[in-house]
Amino acid sequence: MMTYSPSIFHQAVHRAALIVAVLLLAMLAACQQSNAQNRSAAASQPTHSARAASMGIATFAGGCFWCTEADFDKVPGVVSTTSGYIGGTVANPTYKQVSAGKTGHIEAVQVRFDPAKTSYAKLLAAFWPTIDPLTPNRQFCDGGPQYRSAIFYHDADQRQQAETSMAALAASGRFTQPIVTELLPATEFYPAEEYHQDYYLKNPVRYAYYRGSCGRDARLEEVWGKKN
Repeated sequence: MMTYSPSIFHQAVHRAALIVAVLLLAMLAACQQSNAQNRSAAASQPTHSARAASMGIATFAGGCFWCTEADFDKVPGVVSTTSGYIGGTVANPTYKQVSAGKTGHIEAVQVRFDPAKTSYAKLLAAFWPTIDPLTPNRQFCDGGPQYRSAIFYHDADQRQQAETSMAALAASGRFTQPIVTELLPATEFYPAEEYHQDYYLKNPVRYAYYRGSCGRDARLEEVWGKKN
């Protein structure tokens, strides 16, 4: 029969405790290292607010915002587009109010773009061929000042670039009529109702029918010629 030895038992318990303690310290050190790496990685990546702040912003009115949004979504460097209302005197206008011409707003699209991939000058160049710049207070089948074409500048630099772009177009000899597209300071922009956002993606058949029946592309061909 084996003789029970308290000292041997206590030594075994002590060794086991030391092993557990060492394992716990190793696990703690590994967790701390992992957390430090995660914090370092997070710090090296720009935050959402920082990315948003680095984006450029531009606002264009080209008649029905469904079409203007669809056109700008195809432009390289454009990050997002938002259909909405700008230039009016009523806070939080609705589509029913604006389309009836009761608020002074214009249907427009706010464009956010990556300055590293495109520029405001390139957006201006992309905008002109998508509108009829010769007809006042309407675009295609949509009539009224709420559908007129306009460029809303957000600072002095955008204003200068827009003026230069318009002057170059006027001097190009392409048109015999004056350009009536307005240059206006950007005011409060109110996003349109959610069902208007990305309408051409959500309702492709209805969008195609509207665009065709409105005569948009036919008139653009008259004004600008056939696309290459």
